Amino acid sequence: MGRTIIEKIIQAHSRDDAAAGRIVWMDLDVRSARDFGGPNVVKNFEQEYGGAAPADPRKTFFTFDLCAPACSLKYADNQQACRDFARKHGIEVFDVDRGVGTHVMIEEGLARPSGTVVGTDSHMNILGAVGCFGQGMGDVDIAFAFKTGRTWFEVPESVKVVLKGRPSAAAEAKDLTLFLCRELGTKKIALRSAEFYGEAVRNLALSGRITLCSMITEMAGIIGFIPENGPIVADGDAAYADFIELDIDGLPPQIAVPPSPNTVRPLADLRGTRIDSGFIGSCTNGRTEDFARAAEILKGHKVKKRVMLKIVPATRRVYEEMLERGILETLFQSGAIVVNPGCGGCAEGHVGLTGKGETQISTGNRNFPGKQGKGQTYLAGPAVVAASCVAGEIAGPEDL
Repeated sequence: MGRTIIEKIIQAHSRDDAAAGRIVWMDLDVRSARDFGGPNVVKNFEQEYGGAAPADPRKTFFTFDLCAPACSLKYADNQQACRDFARKHGIEVFDVDRGVGTHVMIEEGLARPSGTVVGTDSHMNILGAVGCFGQGMGDVDIAFAFKTGRTWFEVPESVKVVLKGRPSAAAEAKDLTLFLCRELGTKKIALRSAEFYGEAVRNLALSGRITLCSMITEMAGIIGFIPENGPIVADGDAAYADFIELDIDGLPPQIAVPPSPNTVRPLADLRGTRIDSGFIGSCTNGRTEDFARAAEILKGHKVKKRVMLKIVPATRRVYEEMLERGILETLFQSGAIVVNPGCGGCAEGHVGLTGKGETQISTGNRNFPGKQGKGQTYLAGPAVVAASCVAGEIAGPEDL
């Protein structure tokens, strides 16, 4: 019997039979912790292993992206505890100036096709965008991974998802992703690995693949892969737990309405909904291409006077590209607020939070009650967020 992509990757890192449903010991190419969870990893490591050193400091990393720079005394202490541990053991820290850890790992070549990476980030499965297995784990498990370079894992079943047709010209990768959130919900790929096929995903650039793979968590999946746009493919006789075919022909822009990323409706149904703020960034839509698209919409326009548009690049490299291409100037001239690289509103104290009574439209991946504050958050693609901030209400570029 042939193997699916997830089975192939895990098998290459294990001496056990990596068939779906089996629990195996898996070698890890990269083990990491961020400023959320990282201090507990350090605490657990030192309590459990005393003065021992990590298995291989060259494969061990810290990434600070949730509160960058530290926005509270607690975060300042937590980050410094990780720095001290890293200095002691010769571990590299991608500090508060670098940006979202998963994105930095892709840029630095640490997350490689067919590789295995774990960390304290629930969206570590973003790495599926480059054909790498990424998995978020708790601080005790990550401390063990630091010490041994291994972890145990139950090999998930795989689902084959085939997309038929082409989305409309107005649709972005985020619209396709939100459509999948609606159609797959939190059950169809729950605790499974998904493989996406079809022209729409085959044509996605890296930024679009990141957008799609970053929201597998919101579909309750383990990870997503796009085989036709990557170096690793499943065997022709691989066994799948399910086969799902979806028609996306003519798909228009989509919006996730509160209180869930899976409650998705067409933009047309929500046009005219008043907003107070917008956010473009996060691990889902923080790439240069996302800001370039927003800048296209904003050029020659101004953000409506009573509206805040908050911009958070995913990484320092993205910020540099925005400077070089004039994107940053366009965003600034439109009245947008641009800050340093990081996760944005998924962390308390960082840009993107909402106050009670505030309505925000965001390119983020979650809009659960309380996740980004006491306000209400709608999820959309960069073009719709930019247009909405000019109009002061949910709108598409064609409405300007």
